[in-house]
Amino acid sequence: MIDRSKDLQPNILTEQFIPDHVFVYLEKGTLECYDGNKNYTFQEGDICIARKNRLARYKVKSNIEYKFFCFDEDFLKVIQKKHHIKPVTLTTKDTFLKIPNNELLLSFIQSLSPYLKNNQNIDKTFQEIKYEELLFILLKNQPELAGLFFDFSVPHKIDLESFMETNFTFNVSIQHFAFLTGRSLSAFKRDFKEIFNETPSRWLTQKRLKEAYFLIDQKNKKPTEVYLDLGFETLSHFSFAFKKHFGISPTELIKKLN
Repeated sequence: MIDRSKDLQPNILTEQFIPDHVFVYLEKGTLECYDGNKNYTFQEGDICIARKNRLARYKVKSNIEYKFFCFDEDFLKVIQKKHHIKPVTLTTKDTFLKIPNNELLLSFIQSLSPYLKNNQNIDKTFQEIKYEELLFILLKNQPELAGLFFDFSVPHKIDLESFMETNFTFNVSIQHFAFLTGRSLSAFKRDFKEIFNETPSRWLTQKRLKEAYFLIDQKNKKPTEVYLDLGFETLSHFSFAFKKHFGISPTELIKKLN
């Protein structure tokens, strides 16, 4: 599928777990991304690939328009088998790979208009053809991308404590945290209990609230500036949880500090 999104409001957070490789062409606006380690900024005309099985947070700095293609594993396995493509080593570990503009890519993007149904999705008759065309344009220009698209390995078991301390602000499910640390859900919960002596859900809430308190108390941040970046979906939910935990609302804390 290819989508074209318009008039998104600033600071909207979208899905924070990337399940498939995603090709994005930013037609208008500015998009900021953060993967837990590095910040990325994309502007009008930029092209990038978001890497699967990663965490990412997005901030829309202005109204944007974009096109994107999601390359799912089943499709990529069919293409690899069909064309006998061998994976190569991709040296970069970045979550977002900026793709240089070139004539083939720009011509491809311009060619999409006749295939778009209701200006949103490619007609199903042509979807697979256009996906394959895009994939081979990318591989022709950057053969090393085969090391990204045709790497079907799953995350291996990693240090759970370090990962959670780094990524607790991402608003994703416990199942996704388990997968990204190379564990089944039951093994993740068991290991988590041994390390933190707490359930994942309770620990995440407490950790995020403590960080929020620090940012408001010590860094003079406003609740509206922190709640999304700390994994809370709404300001009202954040304020309710904050008061329940600390006995004082974020607004009351600001008044107390002033």
